[in-house]
Amino acid sequence: MTGWLAKAEEDLAAARIILSGSLSSWGNSSFHSQQAAEKALKALLVRHQINFPRSHDIGALMLLAEPRAPGIVAALDAAQILTTYAVETRYPDSEPVSKADASRHADLASGVLIYVRRLLSTYLSAGRPGA
Repeated sequence: MTGWLAKAEEDLAAARIILSGSLSSWGNSSFHSQQAAEKALKALLVRHQINFPRSHDIGALMLLAEPRAPGIVAALDAAQILTTYAVETRYPDSEPVSKADASRHADLASGVLIYVRRLLSTYLSAGRPGA
């Protein structure tokens, strides 16, 4: 669980670092934002011993978590847009991402991470195993 959260934090940091630069394309930032949200959700699933497929679909991961984290789908609904950036932005013919959109994507990923950390806070503060 903590390994997934650490990777999520790294991806969110990467997204923010890219945003602080002066690139002509912001798709990589959106990709890392998607990865951060995905890994945070997978940390929650690992904690609750919920098996998940190798998927980048944020909505599908939230649906898997919903029985153990009631309300997560409604609370994080806007983050489902990040799924688009898991693969699409990795190709040269993809639609360009504006800096404003990439910044919004990083904020959405941050919201997922904060939400998941809050749900896992008792486990994280107790130092329980589950990485």
